[in-house]
Amino acid sequence: MHTDTPMCNIMSISKTRQLLVDIARQLFAKKGLENTTMNDIATSSGKGRRTLYTYFKSKEEIYYAVIESELERLSDKLDEVAAKKIRPQDKVIELIYTHLNMIRETVVRNGNLRAEFFRNIWMVEKVRKNFDDAEIELFRKVYAEGKEDGEFDIDNVDLVADITHYCIKGLEVPYIYGRIAHGMTEEATKPQVAKVVYGALGKLNKK
Repeated sequence: MHTDTPMCNIMSISKTRQLLVDIARQLFAKKGLENTTMNDIATSSGKGRRTLYTYFKSKEEIYYAVIESELERLSDKLDEVAAKKIRPQDKVIELIYTHLNMIRETVVRNGNLRAEFFRNIWMVEKVRKNFDDAEIELFRKVYAEGKEDGEFDIDNVDLVADITHYCIKGLEVPYIYGRIAHGMTEEATKPQVAKVVYGALGKLNKK
């Protein structure tokens, strides 16, 4: 009798694929994308070339999967912040800092792969689309909640959510390289950032 169910197969496939992605990320981080071969990934994973090519047709394809996996980590963290029972005005600031800190952590932890995040910006952009759309939707919900509560004076929630997302995205590289608020702690910068953000949102001055 067959005991293997389709669900078991799916779980096994998912685990194998994730293992290959994890191994590839570690190798890319250590050796860089260009200096890592598909054979390196197959050997280090212990799964063999046939298994690797079952899941990924090329090194570029597994690179996309690595970036996607890293963005999923960031997305999960943002979802946690969005689910917190805090005021919308506080949630906006925490979302901004969580995004920037997680991006910086992702780049730092990936060693030699970090250059690829910027050199191959258009490759990364293609993979980022789903993440970007999801983040914009998070900001829409927070702004809609704040508008309903009377905390934000926003005419067009969708437009403000789009602008917020792309402003944060533009801050990623300077933030990673420490070109913003050099020598200042996060706690020291938050009040000023809040002033800028709340001013743009037309925050009502009420306790």
